[in-house]
Amino acid sequence: MLQKKMYLNGEWVDARSGETREIINPYNQEVIAIVPEADVEDAKQAIKIAREAFDNGEWSHLPGAERGHKLFLLAEKIEENKQELAELETLDTGKTVTESIADMEDIAGVFRYFAGLADKDGGEVIESPIPHSTSMVVREPVGVCGQITPWNYPLLQAAWKLAPALAAGNTMVIKPSEITPLTTIRVTELMEEVGIPEGVVNVVLGPGATVGNELAESEEVDLISFTGGGATGRKIMKAAAGNFKKIALELGGKNPNVVFADADFETAVDQALNAAYFHAGQVCSAGSRLIVEESIKDAFVKELVERTKGVKLGSGFEEDTEMGPLISAEHLAKVERYVEIGQEEGAKLLVGGSRPEDPELQNGFFYLPTILDGCTRDMTVIQEEIFGPVITVETFKTEDEAIELANDSNYGLAGAVWTNDMYKANRVTRALRMGTTWVNDFHPYFPQAPWGGYKQSGIGRELGHIGLEEYQETKHIFQNLDPQPVHWFTKK
Repeated sequence: MLQKKMYLNGEWVDARSGETREIINPYNQEVIAIVPEADVEDAKQAIKIAREAFDNGEWSHLPGAERGHKLFLLAEKIEENKQELAELETLDTGKTVTESIADMEDIAGVFRYFAGLADKDGGEVIESPIPHSTSMVVREPVGVCGQITPWNYPLLQAAWKLAPALAAGNTMVIKPSEITPLTTIRVTELMEEVGIPEGVVNVVLGPGATVGNELAESEEVDLISFTGGGATGRKIMKAAAGNFKKIALELGGKNPNVVFADADFETAVDQALNAAYFHAGQVCSAGSRLIVEESIKDAFVKELVERTKGVKLGSGFEEDTEMGPLISAEHLAKVERYVEIGQEEGAKLLVGGSRPEDPELQNGFFYLPTILDGCTRDMTVIQEEIFGPVITVETFKTEDEAIELANDSNYGLAGAVWTNDMYKANRVTRALRMGTTWVNDFHPYFPQAPWGGYKQSGIGRELGHIGLEEYQETKHIFQNLDPQPVHWFTKK
């Protein structure tokens, strides 16, 4: 069993209170680690350290190329240790090692991408309308950043926040989810190895209601970035209003997967499984809303049900496992209740809808992949994010109806369109009110492209050059090269 600590000002420390938390493996509920359980005072100390490091430290004043070099080194360290990191991630989250290794490769790519951007934006000179003057625009770091990451992609989401913040020259306090902190701790150890200065990155472990709230409320924090649920996002927005700090929120989605009759049938079915069941559906961009053209609906759903029955549940460390457990008993109960509500509101259960009977899975938080048919837009399971391996089925007859159904949501994170008619694909994707739209694919993302949502899916963007700009302030510098008196109220 691992014994881990928090990271403040370059030192590994316990919580001031001495409180600890057990970290549980969701596959079998075994305790895999003991970590500190911080409180408000620990958070305040971390913020103070980050403030001092920004105001008086070297990091924000280093040339961008030097910061970028550190991030390149970190990317190499992550690649060198990707097997260890992947196994930690699987222990912590229950996902398959195959998924976790892919995450680590993506994470290295994120740090490498922002390392390359660190020295690329030297500002710009703009033409001044005033004679004998210069005018330029520069970008500077925001300052102290509070970063709160979720439990489903602990290190990936941390990388999306840490990499641009570091590249821009900020200091930060990061709070990983209290139930999945292990890979964030390990990467912080790698940051030590590559020489990220003391106080630049501080890791506080503890609940969102205390530690996270302090990060959002503190007037010493200049930006708060949060990935998680909408209810918490609203609380963070209110808390951040105290000093009008910048906010960046990614708040989930209820993502449509629209299949037209002219799509490649086999590929669309296969990708519908991937869209909804990848990481047991615990993905903000999961394609849980299957919206299929009426003429192929029966055949499509029949095939989907048959393949769903064959999905292999098990340990993330077994090669043939296709889907691991949900994250916790609490979350399992939440998913179960949503499926019950769906049936109470008129949806038809076609497959799944219960915990597995396999004796080997009884100690884990497993839930069978599930399909609910006959769903309508007014149902709770259509409008609310289930965050589990549940597909809801809706049908349409016309292109306009498909667009209307897909957009009928408070969320707007991502969506996909399946068709062999590229003119139709262009019309539909342009009409969808979502931050990312895929055509004949689902789930791909890469560091060069921005990620974020419309409507209640959040504020701001991560990744891409826009992701770097979230962690920067824009300053205009005007210089008069021939100053002259203006004789303001001068008496003659």
